Amino acid sequence: MKHYYIYTVLCLFSIGLHAQDDLLNELEDEATPETFVSPAFKAMKIGNLQSTKVASKGDFYLYVSHRFGTLDDGLSTFFGFDNANTKIQLVYGLFDGWQFGISRESLRKTYALSTKVKLKNQSDTFPVNLVGYATANINTQVRKDRFPFLVFEDRLSYTTQLLISRRFSNRFSLELAPSYVRQNLTLEASQKHDQFAMGAGGRLKISKRMSINMDYVYNFSRADNTAFRNPLTIGVDIETGGHVFQLLFSNAQSTNEPGFISNAEGNWTDGDIFFGFNIVRVF
Repeated sequence: MKHYYIYTVLCLFSIGLHAQDDLLNELEDEATPETFVSPAFKAMKIGNLQSTKVASKGDFYLYVSHRFGTLDDGLSTFFGFDNANTKIQLVYGLFDGWQFGISRESLRKTYALSTKVKLKNQSDTFPVNLVGYATANINTQVRKDRFPFLVFEDRLSYTTQLLISRRFSNRFSLELAPSYVRQNLTLEASQKHDQFAMGAGGRLKISKRMSINMDYVYNFSRADNTAFRNPLTIGVDIETGGHVFQLLFSNAQSTNEPGFISNAEGNWTDGDIFFGFNIVRVF
């Protein structure tokens, strides 16, 4: 009987050591650093600025964006809720790393076509993600009674961007976006038709499903006496399954690149801030 007890204790001790080894192996596996090369951003937009995320082949995205009126209007417009700008966009990944989109924005009744192409992924041998983006907008609100010599080309505006991002860690990503904007018809006489700008944005992950995002665009071609401002957007991303909710504040009401890069109308110091959100659904 004494030998039986000793044998039983040795067996249990051996099983305990084996279980401890398995647990340590699991902990070591969990402690192994995750790769943080891709993706740099969860949504196709940081806030207003395009991110380097591109739809995969066959993926279909529905984007619904709202930008309400300025908060400075107060209760007269219920802090801007009565003056909402709505945009609906459909994006499809036609090829791997190449997407096409079509949208309609209620502000200036603007229709837009866009494309985004992945040029290079961040990897162990390449430090950044490179993506090309281009969009063409049609302003259908412009009327001939105001512009008697209006032709179709005057309704058009374009933006091309090179998006350069890097995911520095599991929590932090940064992007630069050198941009060119062409407006065939400007809203101010002092505005230039050809404009050059530099965008910058970042994402800081604060929990498993939430991040703080910010983007800003400096327009080098801005006229000195213009009423327009450089756009600044601050927001929060919330991931829930196949949805991404983006809640944000911006001094630009337009969500189209020619609109917010050239014609951001609000001034943060004066309280001309627009609250809005993006809802993203992938199918």
